[in-house]
Amino acid sequence: MGWIDAATAAERLGVKPATLYAYVSRGVLRRRHGEDGRRSFFDAAEVEQLARRGRPRNPPPELVIESAITALGVDRPYYRGIDALDLARRSPFEAVAAWLWDVEEEDALPPWHGDPQGIRAAAEAQRGLPEGLLPLDRFQVITTVLGATDSLRYQLDPASVAATGRRLIAGLVDALPAQPTVDAPATRLGRGTQETSAVGSAAASDEPLPGGGSPGGGGVPGGSGGGLPSGGSIAARLWGRLTPRVPDSALLSALQAALVLLADHELAASTLAARVAASAKADPYAVVLTALGVLGGPLHGGASYGAERLLAEVAEPSHASRVITERVRRGERIPGFGHSVYKNGDSRATVLFEILTHAAPGHPALDVAQAVRKELRRRRLPDPNIDFALATLTSLSGMVPGAGEAIFAVARTAGWLAHAMEEYAKGTLLRPRASYIGPPPR
Repeated sequence: MGWIDAATAAERLGVKPATLYAYVSRGVLRRRHGEDGRRSFFDAAEVEQLARRGRPRNPPPELVIESAITALGVDRPYYRGIDALDLARRSPFEAVAAWLWDVEEEDALPPWHGDPQGIRAAAEAQRGLPEGLLPLDRFQVITTVLGATDSLRYQLDPASVAATGRRLIAGLVDALPAQPTVDAPATRLGRGTQETSAVGSAAASDEPLPGGGSPGGGGVPGGSGGGLPSGGSIAARLWGRLTPRVPDSALLSALQAALVLLADHELAASTLAARVAASAKADPYAVVLTALGVLGGPLHGGASYGAERLLAEVAEPSHASRVITERVRRGERIPGFGHSVYKNGDSRATVLFEILTHAAPGHPALDVAQAVRKELRRRRLPDPNIDFALATLTSLSGMVPGAGEAIFAVARTAGWLAHAMEEYAKGTLLRPRASYIGPPPR
């Protein structure tokens, strides 16, 4: 019978589109994405069979949230309909954040400025923290202090939330302790500082996006603010907080691309937490603080830290087999491999690896990463995901432990606030119900 679109399937079953997607998440129906990655199609025979059989009886409650921000394709996300992989190749993080927030790109061009008073207070609050504290732990302190010093945090209209987002992201970066710069390039095997990467060259183009125009009628993300990260960009400032190495333009572009690739991912666990907080009208700082608490879990953003430790443990390509064997023997997960959504591979990782290979050809960290990937393939284990690619970036850039989580958090703050804006506009509290399985009430 072929495939039918969502509207036709919902009409045949007599359900709302949200219920249709709930059937998909529970395995009742199969779907495939259209060529544009946005439209969904359903097996007409399955729909007809379900219509004749009737709706599934006593289904557990499903939390389905309508959103116009990010669609997940077979192997990649689409930000408001635009391929995130394409954006990573040509657009600065600031422009992509503006696209997610649905504001004029001109209002989000770098440099972004945090509140000086808040940044000073956040830096002072970190003085008593333990040595070696991971950046993600510092972010929770920084976010709390920045929120406490921002008298505009309760303004929840879109323009105000976007302005708060710029201050918050800039503050997260600038309040981190700066790394003492060493007089050495990020990698002696990387390309020189005067050579632009393919990413940088693409970022400088004015090629329009399909359909033309930005949310506010301006240019394409990156069309008017493209190019390599400048001294005032979030990527350039974050670099100096995570590694003492002198950056080169190609590796800065890799960091820029990582920020774009991680900016949003639909209803990931931290984003769901952020939306719940926003639905209760929590201010943007509280929303981000809520999400940060979830992000560090080893099954979410913390996976990049696990992948960093894996790469450090392998150290040499010849050690990959032994290290993986020991982990498999102990029944441990191999961090940075496999994905709950992208069953056939995470193309975000593929793109970031391509950029890193161009930025630092022959670098020992890439050889180690390749040896680990080869060993996983030999065992028929899943392909690498964005967390493993991110760990490879932090390894070859000489970044501090936990740098991957920090990059993830800075990037995803843009997505969390985009989702918060949707919840602020709805004005209703997210209140899922439990499917009770305990003893009968007496």
